[in-house]
Amino acid sequence: MRSRNAEFPRWLETEPTNLGIVSFMNASTTSSTSTNPTTATRWTLDPGHSAVGFSVRHLMITNVRGEFEKFGGEVTYDAGHPEATRIETTIDVASLNTREAKRDSDLRSALFFDVENHPTMTFVSKSTRAAGDGHLEVTGDLTIRGITREVTLSVRDVSSAQDMRGNSRLGATASTKIKRSDFGMTWNKALETGGVVVGDVVTIALDVSLVKAS
Repeated sequence: MRSRNAEFPRWLETEPTNLGIVSFMNASTTSSTSTNPTTATRWTLDPGHSAVGFSVRHLMITNVRGEFEKFGGEVTYDAGHPEATRIETTIDVASLNTREAKRDSDLRSALFFDVENHPTMTFVSKSTRAAGDGHLEVTGDLTIRGITREVTLSVRDVSSAQDMRGNSRLGATASTKIKRSDFGMTWNKALETGGVVVGDVVTIALDVSLVKAS
C-alpha cells in the first residue's frame, strides 16, 4: 500500500462524487426447530444481477455513492417459515468502485477500510422476523475492519420467478444504516461553515437476485 498523508485524503480536495459499500447474502443451511429442513431451499447469489452499495453525506450538502463489484453468498429460505431464513455474506473490499480513483485509493487505505489488513467484510444473520407480506427484518453480525457490530436489515419485496433458462430465482431489496465510526473509520475534518466533511451515518442499500441451488 502506498504511503498516504493521514491528515487529508486527496479526493476530498476535488468536487463531491460518489462513495459506496454494502453487504448481503451467503447463508447457513441451519433451520429453526420449527421448520422441516426438507422445505428450506438454498439460493445462491447472482452478482451479475445484484448490487451492493452505500451512500454517505459529503460536505453536509449532498450524498455520495459507490458499490462493491465482487461479492458472493447464499441464502436458506422457506416461504412458509420466513423466520427460519439464514443469511451469510462475504464482500471483497478491494473491489470498491466509486468511479474516482483517488478516492477509491483513500477508502482502501488505513484511513477507512484498511484493505491490507482487512480484505473482506462479512454479514452473518442471527435471527429473522416476518414483518408483513414479502417483508423481513433480519438481524445479524456485520464485520468491517475486524470489528463486529449487530445490525438489522430491512428486507423488502421478497419474490420469486423463473428466468429465460428455466432457473428458479428469488429476489429482494434490503437496507440498513450504520455509523462508520462504530467500525473504526473515524477520520474527518471540520468545516469552517460548521459540520464536517464526511458524515458518520452510512446508508446501505442492496438489490439481490438469487438462483435456486441444484
